[in-house]
Amino acid sequence: MLNDKKIIVVMPAYNAAPTLQSTYADIPVDIVDEVILVDDCSSDGTVEVAKSMGLTHIIKHDSNRGYGGNQKTCYKKALELGGDVVIMLHPDYQYTPKLITSMASLITEGVFDCVLGSRILGIGALKGGMPVYKYISNRLLTAFQNLVIGYKLSEYHTGYRAFSRDILQTLPLNENADGFVFDNQMLAQIIYAKFSIGEITCPTRYEDDSSSISFADSVKYGIGVVQTSIMFLLNKHNLGSSRIFDKLDNRNKPVNDK
Repeated sequence: MLNDKKIIVVMPAYNAAPTLQSTYADIPVDIVDEVILVDDCSSDGTVEVAKSMGLTHIIKHDSNRGYGGNQKTCYKKALELGGDVVIMLHPDYQYTPKLITSMASLITEGVFDCVLGSRILGIGALKGGMPVYKYISNRLLTAFQNLVIGYKLSEYHTGYRAFSRDILQTLPLNENADGFVFDNQMLAQIIYAKFSIGEITCPTRYEDDSSSISFADSVKYGIGVVQTSIMFLLNKHNLGSSRIFDKLDNRNKPVNDK
């Protein structure tokens, strides 16, 4: 608990056996009430490692549902467990769990509805091993989205995110893609619904055991980001309609089950 709010960490996992234990070891258990691991049909014994660590909430998909599909399961379970603040933490230790307290505090204190761990704030992205082509594409796509969406973030592509319960109850997450572009669609929905977003600097870590999408998937993701931004703009000005934004036009009616 933090400020009388229940804190839940969700870990969308795929072949995370080598890094799961080290990631879990740095989670601040003094404030985190529950940890949920959703395994997306791994082949490396991720579930067995999780069980050996004593994790209570382990969900295993019978088939691979994709990164977005994994998150949908994560957030549904977190709401069922009564989470007030839900933090997505990748189990490959690309993002340090040591920032969880700071991220959760900004939400429980009512400062922001969503907090992002940004790899771009500061100067550590390339020094931390981020591939140059990913850094450049990150900067270009972020500049494009800031221009089209009319917001200002240092990056839209971090996988380290904390959400208030209100966000997860309000967003029509099941309308989003099951692939990697889910992250970007969710962030665009948060902005569209006028939730507040804060960012904190997050150290960058790219190692051999860090998960990473292929170049082909990166291109597909980039195209999805551009499409999401254009759909946002069209919906905002009533020039088009997209199912990922339509249900947010009536902001006061949560669309997810509590």
